[in-house]
Amino acid sequence: MDAIYRSQRHIYDLTRKYYLLGRDALIAGIAPPPSGLVLEVGCGTGRNLIAAARAYPNARYFGIDISSAMLETARAKIAAAGLSHRIELAQGDATAFDSTALFGVPAFDRVFQSYTLSMIPDWQGALREAAGKLAPGGRLDIVDFGQQEGLPRPFQVMLFAWLAKFDVTPRAALPDAVRATAREHGLIGRFASLRRGYAWSASLSKA
Repeated sequence: MDAIYRSQRHIYDLTRKYYLLGRDALIAGIAPPPSGLVLEVGCGTGRNLIAAARAYPNARYFGIDISSAMLETARAKIAAAGLSHRIELAQGDATAFDSTALFGVPAFDRVFQSYTLSMIPDWQGALREAAGKLAPGGRLDIVDFGQQEGLPRPFQVMLFAWLAKFDVTPRAALPDAVRATAREHGLIGRFASLRRGYAWSASLSKA
Protein backbone atom coordinates (compact mmCIF):
# COMPACT_ATOMS: atom_id res chain seq x y z
CA MET A 1 0.00 0.00 0.00
CA ASP A 2 2.80 2.44 0.76
CA ALA A 3 4.34 1.73 -2.64
CA ILE A 4 1.03 2.52 -4.33
CA TYR A 5 0.09 5.59 -2.31
CA ARG A 6 3.40 7.23 -1.44
CA SER A 7 2.89 9.63 -4.37
CA GLN A 8 -0.83 9.18 -5.10
CA ARG A 9 -1.87 10.32 -1.63
CA HIS A 10 -1.14 13.92 -2.62
CA ILE A 11 -3.77 13.90 -5.38
CA TYR A 12 -6.00 11.10 -4.07
CA ASP A 13 -8.95 13.20 -2.87
CA LEU A 14 -8.93 15.46 -5.92
CA THR A 15 -9.05 12.60 -8.41
CA ARG A 16 -11.24 10.10 -6.55
CA LYS A 17 -14.16 12.45 -5.97
CA TYR A 18 -15.26 11.93 -9.57
CA TYR A 19 -15.73 8.18 -9.39
CA LEU A 20 -15.96 7.01 -5.77
CA LEU A 21 -19.70 7.51 -5.80
CA GLY A 22 -21.89 6.96 -2.77
CA ARG A 23 -19.36 7.99 -0.12
CA ASP A 24 -21.13 11.16 0.88
CA ALA A 25 -24.51 9.42 1.11
CA LEU A 26 -22.94 6.83 3.40
CA ILE A 27 -21.48 9.54 5.64
CA ALA A 28 -24.75 11.48 5.71
CA GLY A 29 -26.56 8.37 6.88
CA ILE A 30 -24.15 7.33 9.63
CA ALA A 31 -26.13 9.18 12.30
CA PRO A 32 -24.22 7.99 15.38
CA PRO A 33 -25.91 8.29 18.75
CA PRO A 34 -24.88 11.16 21.06
CA SER A 35 -21.30 10.58 22.22
CA GLY A 36 -21.17 7.64 19.83
CA LEU A 37 -17.98 5.96 18.69
CA VAL A 38 -17.34 5.73 14.93
CA LEU A 39 -14.62 3.71 13.20
CA GLU A 40 -13.53 3.89 9.57
CA VAL A 41 -11.65 0.81 8.37
CA GLY A 42 -9.26 1.88 5.62
CA CYS A 43 -9.39 5.59 6.37
CA GLY A 44 -6.91 6.65 3.68
CA THR A 45 -6.35 10.39 3.62
CA GLY A 46 -8.89 11.05 6.38
CA ARG A 47 -11.30 12.72 3.99
CA ASN A 48 -14.33 10.69 5.11
CA LEU A 49 -13.58 11.02 8.82
CA ILE A 50 -13.30 14.78 8.51
CA ALA A 51 -16.64 14.95 6.70
CA ALA A 52 -18.30 12.70 9.27
CA ALA A 53 -16.86 14.64 12.21
CA ARG A 54 -18.21 17.87 10.75
CA ALA A 55 -21.63 16.36 10.07
CA TYR A 56 -21.95 14.78 13.52
CA PRO A 57 -19.92 16.85 15.99
CA ASN A 58 -21.10 15.01 19.10
CA ALA A 59 -19.38 11.72 18.22
CA ARG A 60 -15.79 10.52 18.53
CA TYR A 61 -14.00 9.15 15.47
CA PHE A 62 -11.30 6.58 14.87
CA GLY A 63 -9.57 5.35 11.75
CA ILE A 64 -7.19 2.58 10.80
CA ASP A 65 -5.18 2.08 7.64
CA ILE A 66 -2.38 -0.29 6.74
CA SER A 67 -0.49 2.42 4.84
CA SER A 68 1.80 4.59 6.94
CA ALA A 69 2.05 7.05 4.04
CA MET A 70 -1.72 7.50 3.94
CA LEU A 71 -1.85 7.94 7.70
CA GLU A 72 0.80 10.66 7.50
CA THR A 73 -1.37 12.56 5.04
CA ALA A 74 -4.52 11.89 7.08
CA ARG A 75 -2.99 13.25 10.27
CA ALA A 76 -1.89 16.41 8.49
CA LYS A 77 -5.35 16.95 6.96
CA ILE A 78 -7.12 16.29 10.25
CA ALA A 79 -4.81 18.70 12.08
CA ALA A 80 -5.41 21.36 9.41
CA ALA A 81 -9.16 20.89 9.89
CA GLY A 82 -8.75 21.42 13.63
CA LEU A 83 -10.14 17.97 14.43
CA SER A 84 -7.18 16.17 15.98
CA HIS A 85 -8.94 16.21 19.36
CA ARG A 86 -11.90 14.27 17.93
CA ILE A 87 -10.30 11.93 15.39
CA GLU A 88 -7.73 9.32 16.39
CA LEU A 89 -5.77 7.24 13.88
CA ALA A 90 -3.67 4.09 14.09
CA GLN A 91 -1.94 1.73 11.70
CA GLY A 92 -3.75 -1.58 11.44
CA ASP A 93 -4.63 -4.47 9.17
CA ALA A 94 -8.33 -4.49 8.26
CA THR A 95 -8.43 -8.27 8.42
CA ALA A 96 -7.11 -8.52 11.98
CA PHE A 97 -6.83 -5.59 14.39
CA ASP A 98 -7.21 -5.12 18.12
CA SER A 99 -9.17 -1.93 18.61
CA THR A 100 -8.75 -2.13 22.38
CA ALA A 101 -4.98 -2.13 22.03
CA LEU A 102 -5.05 0.60 19.38
CA PHE A 103 -7.65 2.95 20.85
CA GLY A 104 -8.82 1.54 24.17
CA VAL A 105 -12.19 0.88 22.51
CA PRO A 106 -13.50 -2.70 22.18
CA ALA A 107 -16.60 -1.93 20.09
CA PHE A 108 -18.15 0.89 18.08
CA ASP A 109 -21.61 2.30 17.43
CA ARG A 110 -20.82 2.77 13.76
CA VAL A 111 -18.17 1.19 11.54
CA PHE A 112 -17.79 1.96 7.85
CA GLN A 113 -15.77 0.75 4.90
CA SER A 114 -15.72 3.06 1.88
CA TYR A 115 -14.17 1.63 -1.30
CA THR A 116 -11.94 -0.52 0.89
CA LEU A 117 -13.02 -4.11 0.29
CA SER A 118 -12.16 -3.90 -3.41
CA MET A 119 -8.51 -3.29 -2.44
CA ILE A 120 -8.03 -5.96 0.23
CA PRO A 121 -7.07 -9.47 -0.91
CA ASP A 122 -8.84 -11.11 2.05
CA TRP A 123 -11.84 -8.84 1.77
CA GLN A 124 -14.21 -11.37 3.33
CA GLY A 125 -11.91 -11.43 6.37
CA ALA A 126 -12.01 -7.63 6.53
CA LEU A 127 -15.80 -7.72 6.37
CA ARG A 128 -16.04 -10.24 9.21
CA GLU A 129 -13.49 -8.34 11.31
CA ALA A 130 -15.43 -5.07 10.98
CA ALA A 131 -18.73 -6.79 11.79
CA GLY A 132 -17.13 -8.20 14.93
CA LYS A 133 -16.35 -4.71 16.21
CA LEU A 134 -19.98 -3.59 16.55
CA ALA A 135 -21.40 -2.55 19.92
CA PRO A 136 -25.02 -3.45 20.80
CA GLY A 137 -27.24 -1.47 18.46
CA GLY A 138 -24.28 -0.78 16.19
CA ARG A 139 -24.15 -0.80 12.42
CA LEU A 140 -21.54 -1.46 9.74
CA ASP A 141 -22.00 0.52 6.51
CA ILE A 142 -20.26 -0.35 3.24
CA VAL A 143 -19.99 1.27 -0.17
CA ASP A 144 -17.81 0.00 -3.00
CA PHE A 145 -17.73 -0.65 -6.71
CA GLY A 146 -20.58 -2.75 -8.04
CA GLN A 147 -20.67 -4.95 -11.10
CA GLN A 148 -22.04 -2.26 -13.43
CA GLU A 149 -24.98 -4.57 -14.06
CA GLY A 150 -27.25 -1.85 -15.37
CA LEU A 151 -24.63 -0.16 -17.53
CA PRO A 152 -23.33 -1.02 -21.02
CA ARG A 153 -20.96 -3.98 -21.10
CA PRO A 154 -18.11 -1.99 -22.76
CA PHE A 155 -18.19 0.46 -19.84
CA GLN A 156 -17.75 -2.39 -17.35
CA VAL A 157 -14.83 -3.86 -19.34
CA MET A 158 -13.06 -0.50 -19.56
CA LEU A 159 -13.65 0.38 -15.91
CA PHE A 160 -12.52 -2.99 -14.58
CA ALA A 161 -9.39 -2.90 -16.72
CA TRP A 162 -8.56 0.58 -15.48
CA LEU A 163 -9.20 -0.34 -11.83
CA ALA A 164 -6.97 -3.39 -12.15
CA LYS A 165 -4.03 -1.07 -12.83
CA PHE A 166 -4.44 0.13 -9.23
CA ASP A 167 -4.97 -3.37 -7.78
CA VAL A 168 -8.68 -2.67 -7.32
CA THR A 169 -11.10 -5.56 -7.87
CA PRO A 170 -14.87 -5.02 -7.55
CA ARG A 171 -16.26 -7.88 -5.47
CA ALA A 172 -19.01 -9.74 -7.32
CA ALA A 173 -19.59 -11.95 -4.27
CA LEU A 174 -20.26 -9.02 -1.91
CA PRO A 175 -24.03 -9.70 -1.56
CA ASP A 176 -23.38 -13.32 -0.62
CA ALA A 177 -20.61 -12.30 1.79
CA VAL A 178 -22.90 -9.77 3.49
CA ARG A 179 -25.55 -12.43 3.98
CA ALA A 180 -23.01 -14.96 5.28
CA THR A 181 -21.49 -12.44 7.70
CA ALA A 182 -24.95 -11.47 8.93
CA ARG A 183 -25.71 -15.11 9.72
CA GLU A 184 -22.33 -15.65 11.38
CA HIS A 185 -22.63 -12.65 13.69
CA GLY A 186 -26.39 -12.63 14.23
CA LEU A 187 -26.83 -9.36 12.34
CA ILE A 188 -29.44 -7.92 10.02
CA GLY A 189 -27.97 -7.52 6.53
CA ARG A 190 -29.14 -5.15 3.82
CA PHE A 191 -27.86 -4.65 0.29
CA ALA A 192 -28.58 -2.11 -2.47
CA SER A 193 -27.37 -1.41 -5.99
CA LEU A 194 -26.68 2.27 -6.71
CA ARG A 195 -26.59 4.16 -10.00
CA ARG A 196 -27.41 1.15 -12.18
CA GLY A 197 -24.86 -0.96 -10.39
CA TYR A 198 -21.95 1.43 -10.62
CA ALA A 199 -21.70 1.19 -6.84
CA TRP A 200 -23.08 -1.23 -4.27
CA SER A 201 -23.96 -0.42 -0.69
CA ALA A 202 -24.64 -2.69 2.24
CA SER A 203 -25.24 -2.53 5.96
CA LEU A 204 -25.01 -4.98 8.83
CA SER A 205 -26.81 -3.96 12.00
CA LYS A 206 -26.83 -5.34 15.51
CA ALA A 207 -30.02 -5.41 17.55
